Amino acid sequence: MSDTKTEIWFYHLERSSLDQVLPGLLEKTLQRGWRALVRVKDAASIDDIDEKLWTYRPASFLPHGRSGGEFDAVQPILISDTGENLNSAQALFIVDDSELGSTTEFSRCFIIFDGRDEQSLQHARGRWKALRGADADLAYWRQSEEGRWERAA
Repeated sequence: MSDTKTEIWFYHLERSSLDQVLPGLLEKTLQRGWRALVRVKDAASIDDIDEKLWTYRPASFLPHGRSGGEFDAVQPILISDTGENLNSAQALFIVDDSELGSTTEFSRCFIIFDGRDEQSLQHARGRWKALRGADADLAYWRQSEEGRWERAA
């Protein structure tokens, strides 16, 4: 990682669910040649995302693993409920309002939140305000009426 600040991108879910959006973002991350760390808040979320990544598309899957295994360090996508970057990922995905922690070892951080859930929305607003106050490199993405992602801030 260089001296460049980590880009922190907020993805505001309004028309799609996490199950619909996360796999596509992870595919793009792998196409870039990056590894991804998906940080969740508990083991139940690990189970849910693990299953979705195996089944989101009938003809393919995203290569991934669950933290705590023998091969964490070589996983292209690692799902974890800890703050450690065990697979030396360049991209950090924060879901389920999980802890952000330090982002300095990542090139990009994706904070994905459900705008239809008031608690999640307020949590994201608080994060945005705190990170803006810390002079973070922020971007805010929301879906257009057609479902395409557009940078709004």
